[in-house]
Amino acid sequence: MARLTNKVAIITGGASGIGAGTVRRFVEAGAQVVIADIQDELGQALAAELGDAVIYQRTDVSSEADVSAMVDLAVSHFGRLDILFNNAGFGGVSGEIQDTEIAEAYANTVGVMFTGVVLGMKHAARVMKPQGSGSIISTASVAGLQGGLGPHVYSGIKAGVIGLTRSVALELAAFNIRANAICPGGIATPIFAPMLEAVIGDNQSVVEIMRVRMAQAQPIKRSGEAEDIANMALFLASDESTFVTGQHHVVDGGMTSTRMRLAAALEIEVTQP
Repeated sequence: MARLTNKVAIITGGASGIGAGTVRRFVEAGAQVVIADIQDELGQALAAELGDAVIYQRTDVSSEADVSAMVDLAVSHFGRLDILFNNAGFGGVSGEIQDTEIAEAYANTVGVMFTGVVLGMKHAARVMKPQGSGSIISTASVAGLQGGLGPHVYSGIKAGVIGLTRSVALELAAFNIRANAICPGGIATPIFAPMLEAVIGDNQSVVEIMRVRMAQAQPIKRSGEAEDIANMALFLASDESTFVTGQHHVVDGGMTSTRMRLAAALEIEVTQP
C-alpha cells in the first residue's frame, strides 16, 4: 500500500472536496503532503487530523509569491518535492456569453484555474529539474472536452489546462518529469453549491444532494466521489506511471459517451451570475 513512500507532494485546493480526498489518499500511501488552500479553518483541521505527515500553507494560487513560497515550504519542511497536484478551482463566472463581464470575477476565475496551473508548473519545475524526477498533475474537466458540461469560461480554461499539460510535458520529459491532467466528470463535492442556492435547505448537504442527482447523469449509476479522482492521482503520482505523460485521463463514469447537457440531466436551472 505504501506506493508513495519517501515522496513529497503538494496538493492545491487540498482543504476540501477532491483535494482533501487526495491528501488522505496520498498520506495512506506513505507520502508527506503540503496542503495548499485559502480555506484556513478546513486546511488546519485536516492537517491536525493527519498529523506530522502533512503541513498546511495558506496559498492563493493566482499569486506567484504564494506559489513560490508553497514550493519552498515543501523543500524546507520535507526536504524535496516529487509531486504537484494543481487542483485548486471553483465554478467561476457563469451565465450566457453575451452577459460575461470581463471584470474582477472573470480575472479571479482565470487567475485561480489557469494562471495558478502555470505558476504551479513553473515553480515545481525549478525544483524537479535539478533532481531529475517528478510528477505534475493538474485538474482539468470533462467540460474541457465536450460542450454543455460547464460554464463557458470554466470550459475554455479546462481545455486550456489540457493543452498546457501536453505542451509542458514535452519540455519536461527530458528531465524525467511527467505532466498529466485528470478530467473529472460529475463528482459530488461542494463545488456545486452556487448552482443549488435556490433549492438547498439549511440542513441539506450539497454533497448528498449531488450524490442523488449525479447518479442519473452518466451510464454508471452512481455519482463520482473525491476518492475516484484521488485514485487516478495516486496512479499518476506513483512510479507505476513512469511511462505516462502528456495525457488527459477521463474519470467520468461514462458521461462523455452521452449527449446529455449536465444542467438538464441534473434538473438544475442555470442562473445568471
